[in-house]
Amino acid sequence: MAKCDQGYLCEICGEPVKNIVESSLYLRYVLGEVQLHELFGKPERHLKCDHDLAQFIRHEKFEHNPELVAASGTATLPNDKCERVTQGWVRLREVVHMGIPITEYPLE
Repeated sequence: MAKCDQGYLCEICGEPVKNIVESSLYLRYVLGEVQLHELFGKPERHLKCDHDLAQFIRHEKFEHNPELVAASGTATLPNDKCERVTQGWVRLREVVHMGIPITEYPLE
């Protein structure tokens, strides 16, 4: 099956990443860590499967993967990174409903 026919599969769990709100790749794009032209060639992951990124999201509406949270212990994380990644995740949720071009998704 062609990649365009099967959608974007999470490289961790193998399940489809159904929308950009659950996409680690699109969050990294919003944060400026991935360029627009890289969105179609980089591997995709669910945010819940990407512990390296998800651990920084501090929002009551974000569901962390319980297995990954348990494995991380009680390490303290830098507040500025938590703030920025959480801001990016909130932005990602907003742009879905704004009807703006993808080029305007990244945080300033």
